[in-house]
Amino acid sequence: PMKLRAAPSACPWLWRCLPCPLAELRLDLVLSSGQSFRWWESSPGAWTGVLGERVWTLRQDRDWLWDTVYGEEDEQEEGDGCPARAAKLDGAETDGILRDYFQLDVGLSALYRAWEAADPLFCKVAKDFPGVRVLRLDPVECLFSFICTSNNHISRITAMIERLCQAFGRRLCCLDGRPFHAFPSLSALTGADAEARLRALGFGYRAKFVSGSARAIAEGLGAEGLSQLRTAPYAEARKVLCALPGVGAKVADCVCLLSLDKAEAVPVDTHVWHIARQRYGVAVGGRSLTPRAYQEIGDFFRRLWGPRAGWAQAVLFCADFRKGQQSASSRDQAWESRSQDSHGDG
Repeated sequence: PMKLRAAPSACPWLWRCLPCPLAELRLDLVLSSGQSFRWWESSPGAWTGVLGERVWTLRQDRDWLWDTVYGEEDEQEEGDGCPARAAKLDGAETDGILRDYFQLDVGLSALYRAWEAADPLFCKVAKDFPGVRVLRLDPVECLFSFICTSNNHISRITAMIERLCQAFGRRLCCLDGRPFHAFPSLSALTGADAEARLRALGFGYRAKFVSGSARAIAEGLGAEGLSQLRTAPYAEARKVLCALPGVGAKVADCVCLLSLDKAEAVPVDTHVWHIARQRYGVAVGGRSLTPRAYQEIGDFFRRLWGPRAGWAQAVLFCADFRKGQQSASSRDQAWESRSQDSHGDG
């Protein structure tokens, strides 16, 4: 196995590995293209982030996915910047968490082959972007993260979510002087002053949507009921989500795809709408993305790509996001153009 260095300072380093070829997962593509906003490249090829209320660093080589997990600070260490210890998690537990998060039981190479056979355009893109798979996020984290994406771009969303976690989430540990916090619980976001605190953190009009949706879920189906939408039909889950403040069709589809196991959900924004019309020749009426056009475009891609159409769209989105837009500013502009139509209707 390769020699692993350059984890944030934590002692002892305890690395575990899981067989996982690059064709099945590319961390650099999946963790940086707007599915989750809680990972950063802490050193070249190493990604540090929060998953399941723990802090992890992940790396990979050709055949293996490597991970190390940091323990929580002791109470008396709180606040003095002590490096975290390696967590005492057994290998089966960390493997299970990673397999679930990256949905590693879904064979990606076979899906790519099926999509390439069905779609010459996909074929052209896919060879440069292997290993793009869909994450399986916690539904509460996913919902509130995507409410923050309207009229926004990745670096700003990432900073907003970082402030949200620092203000409302439990502190987990400190690595190299950087504190890490868990994503806030639903109850943390339902306080009477939550909206005012979010406005003070720079959330703008989204503050009302975050606190309003938190209250609606807390008073309605609860965090547990939100997770149970994983077993509900796609149309039903989408309908429940669209009833929440600040959640329209696109945000609902992002949540369905990335946290509720609805692999057929295809988030459509103005960008996907243009691709559907210009590159795929989908004839949808009108000069704006109406609810009817939204549905027709999703249905077109579901017919083309099959039951995991949302996964195929994630590959094209990632390719589009990365190609010819290596400078951070143009990447962000591309993402911003994708989320422009999310205002109000998500």
